[in-house]
Parts: sequence; structure tokens; C-alpha cells
Amino acid sequence: MDKAANSTRGPSKGEGKSCSPFDPSSILPLNNKSPAPQPDRSTTNAALDALLHNSLRPTPCDVFGSGPLLLSDIPDVIKENKEGRGVILGIDEAGRGPVLGPMTYAAAFWSPDSSDSIPSGFNDSKQLSPEKRASLFEEIQSSKSIGFVLRVLHASEISRNMLRGAPYNLNAMSHDAAIEMIWAVVDAGVKIDTCYIDTVGIADFYRSKLERVFEGKGITFVVEKKADAKYAPCSAASVVAKESRDTIIANWKWTEAPNYEARHANEFGSGYPSDPKCKVWLDSNCNVDVPFGFPDFVRFSWGPVKNALKQHGEKTGLNIRWEADEEEDESGGRQSCLDSFMVGKKVESKVRKPDNLDELRRKKPRHGIFNELGLSKVTKFVEAAY
Repeated sequence: MDKAANSTRGPSKGEGKSCSPFDPSSILPLNNKSPAPQPDRSTTNAALDALLHNSLRPTPCDVFGSGPLLLSDIPDVIKENKEGRGVILGIDEAGRGPVLGPMTYAAAFWSPDSSDSIPSGFNDSKQLSPEKRASLFEEIQSSKSIGFVLRVLHASEISRNMLRGAPYNLNAMSHDAAIEMIWAVVDAGVKIDTCYIDTVGIADFYRSKLERVFEGKGITFVVEKKADAKYAPCSAASVVAKESRDTIIANWKWTEAPNYEARHANEFGSGYPSDPKCKVWLDSNCNVDVPFGFPDFVRFSWGPVKNALKQHGEKTGLNIRWEADEEEDESGGRQSCLDSFMVGKKVESKVRKPDNLDELRRKKPRHGIFNELGLSKVTKFVEAAY
């Protein structure tokens, strides 16, 4: 697991000077349990900084399973709530359509008693100027009243989900990301009164699904189109999601480095397929890193990427030779049976000679590629000392 990381950015406005070490493992689910909240706002912002500025993806989420989920510290006004009133929580996303980079989901929550201390001006983040959106994001980070959750679905996670045998589509991923964030807040001991969500798919179906999942938790779900323009918590979540994605994109670190260097560097524009800069970048970087096609910043499940790989692959891709089993004839009519994996002959001698074991275990000769590359079987594992 990656070592603990600390933010290189100074404390945000309103933060204390003390800072707990940030452990990257704290933003990953463990044994299907939600990540715990960060201990304080300073550590929250250290974790956020690592995610947004350093492309942090702790093992194993870079190759398997769910990606990072950051739950901020729980504001004191919520923890000290003696009347048992629930918070209001909003959820929104950014980056569903781009062919490059992550999709980010965010939630923002606060106590209704704190409404007077919540920044004004929240709206659909796409309707805000970049300056206003950045200002609101800073206020959210430094606020003593607002808690938030950030779930990052990197392109590699989206690709492997959508390209697996039983496809896991983007709508299902979106629903599950929202459910993960709600569970994270609930598991942290926070009571949710009302949850506002900008719908993905049919609103009534989505609401019914959430009500089934969280039955008995006393949560009222409001699922609507354009909820981010109607409800302040949803608008705040929209700001967190949009600003987070934009910052990740602007500061992207190539995981393939130092053996890979993208042509045109990070000049890929917005990452949307219709963006001319994005088109040039995709065309210039297809199969630069043979045989991988593109870096893991690219969503391999998107149509433009599949088309690019198909077109460029005919010119610059690798030819793959598939070797048939020697037992199969030209028509491919004969299939290997289970018995072919077993020892085929009895040894005449009652005692097996050690130098005869390989011959007994292997019924068919090795494929030519093993001999060409000089590959041999591993017969002994040695624990390396670091």
C-alpha cells in the first residue's frame, strides 16, 4: 500500500495548524465497508490535494475494484446534534460524456440549523463562471459546517466495467457511486433527513431503487432532473464534482511514466470527443505505446477510441498469432477434453524417476512461443528482502 501522503498546499482558510498524516488506504473500501471519515479538515484537504493534484490511485483500485472515495471530516455541528435532526444532502456528477479522464461523483451535506452559515450563490456548476465556481469550492473546503464526499471513477475503472463479459454500464455505475456515498455518510453515524439527487435515467425508478436500498433509514429521496439548479446541497455537490474533475485533468500524472510520454502532452482540451483538441490528441497518441493502444487516461469503452484503435491498428498495431492445439485438425473439430490435463500414461517402473516428472505431466509439446522467448516454468519462489 502506498505510503502516507501529506498535502503540499498550505492550510485552507479557516483550518487549524495541526494536521494528521493522510493515509491513502483511508479512501478505499475495505472488506465491503465504507471508508471512515477523515479526522479533521486539515487532513481532509491533504487527502483532497493528493487526489486532485497528484492523480492518487492507491493499490489495488488502479487495476481492480472500486476507485477512491473520500469522506471529509464530519462537522462538529453535526456530531454534536443532540436533537437528532438529520442533515440535508445533495448528490451530483461531472464528466459522464468525455472520452478522457475520470467521472467524478460528489455529495455535500449540512445541518438545516447551519443554513445561515452556508455560502450563497450555489447553482448548477455549469451555469457558474469558473471564478465563482472556484471560489465556492474553496469556501466548501474551509467551511466548518459543510461535509462532503468525493467518488472518483477513473477511466480505467469505467473501461474495465463496460468491457467485461457482462457489461456494467455507466448508468449502473452512477447509481452505485451515489449509493456508496450515501452509505459512507450513514456508516459514519450521520442521520440523513432528505437526499436530493440529480437523476440518472428515469427519476421514479431511481427513487424507488434508493428507497429499497435504504429502507428503514428514514431518508426522504428527492430525485429530479436539474436538481442541481433547484436545491442548494445538490448545487454544492455539483461544484465539488466539477471542480474536482477539472483539477484532476489539469494536473494529470501519467501512470505509464517514465516509459511513456504523450504526444502533445496534456493538450487534450476538454476531453469530449467533439473537442478539436481532443480529436488531435487521440489521433496523435493512438498506438504510441504499443501494444497497449492508449494510456489508462483514455476510456477504451468509448466508440471514438474503439474506432481509432481499429483504424490505426491496421497500420501500427501488433499482429497476433493464435496457435491451435496440435490435437485439433484443420477443421477445428476436435476439442481438448478434461483427460488431456491428466497424466496420460502409467510408468512401467513402480518408482517414478524425478527427471521423468515433466514428461508425465505434459501430454503435448510446448507451444512454439515459449521456446522462442526462452520461457521456462517457475520451480521455486524466493522471498525478496526489501
